[in-house]
Amino acid sequence: MPSLFDPVRIGALDCPNRIAMAPLTRGRADKEGVHGDLAVEYYRQRASAGLIITEATGISREGLGWPYAPGLWSDAQVEGWKPVTEAVHQAGGRIAGQLWHMGRLVHPDLGGGQPVSASATSGPHRLHTYEGKKDPVEARSLSTGEIERVIGDYVSAARNAMRAGFDAVQIHGANGYLIDQFLRANHRDDDYGGSQDNRVRFMREVAAAVVAEIGAVRTGIRLSPIGEVNGCEDEDPEGLFVTAATALEEVGVSWLEMREPGEDSSFAKAGHQRVSPAMRKVFSGAMGLNSDLDAQSGQALIDEGICDFIAYGRPYIANPDLVHRYRQGAPLNDWDSDTFYSRGPEGYVDYPALPEGVDA
Repeated sequence: MPSLFDPVRIGALDCPNRIAMAPLTRGRADKEGVHGDLAVEYYRQRASAGLIITEATGISREGLGWPYAPGLWSDAQVEGWKPVTEAVHQAGGRIAGQLWHMGRLVHPDLGGGQPVSASATSGPHRLHTYEGKKDPVEARSLSTGEIERVIGDYVSAARNAMRAGFDAVQIHGANGYLIDQFLRANHRDDDYGGSQDNRVRFMREVAAAVVAEIGAVRTGIRLSPIGEVNGCEDEDPEGLFVTAATALEEVGVSWLEMREPGEDSSFAKAGHQRVSPAMRKVFSGAMGLNSDLDAQSGQALIDEGICDFIAYGRPYIANPDLVHRYRQGAPLNDWDSDTFYSRGPEGYVDYPALPEGVDA
């Protein structure tokens, strides 16, 4: 069986190892969703990953509910991303931009108007604004015409990602955001609700439209098939997500990366079993798993044939040279959760790599 340090093909990309950097919201852009020099250095430092998947990046003002998160709907945002992708490429890396619409988890104070979702619902938690967290606002159920518009926003963002120099995009279909709301918080009675096939329809149409715009080999998607996240959960996760994986196979999406907590994860719930093995049977593209994994547990999943690569999140916050540390069995830096979403370089670009010549 391959090791974490063996090459892997992920869509159009020949990746030198199977250690991906998972998407990590960090809140270091400006209020217009434009990245600056800090992000250039942050991503450059982590370019030894087999693949970097960027922080979640808004496809529209309507869909962006996180203060100081970046976007991909304006020319200024595209220009802000260009030095990031160039720096990663100059350091020998590969980078995919993650396309994000938060749906009902957007507060109107951030400028996008009333939030939208599959159904007229609100999320279970207080929502982020520039003035702190505020009570959620009930979302408006998207009409079929509005669904077409939102799909167009995904396509436009994917096109902008190519302009910005990204190697690929990952559609964010996980963690209780808009696509996941269609999958697992859906009370519609039209063609986008009810049956598993209908609840998968919006995801399928988004994926098909992005594939048509930039190509299947440059299109991936993130899903979170098990566990409750931001009020989204389903009583038949295997049935729903096998249906989703079948749809993605038919559309031609070339890779799938999933937040799927295992039994030892702090995010796991009693009785949950991985559904990735069942999805693997119907999806032929590259598959990656994420959530509370280390080098040993990640390698074990590859050894079992469940996935092709492992995406690491919080370890990458504190260890820009994570591949080297795992390869050498070196100790890891501890992360500081107080600086996950702060505004400056502290806890962002100041975590040390191992000194040259020091392995463990």
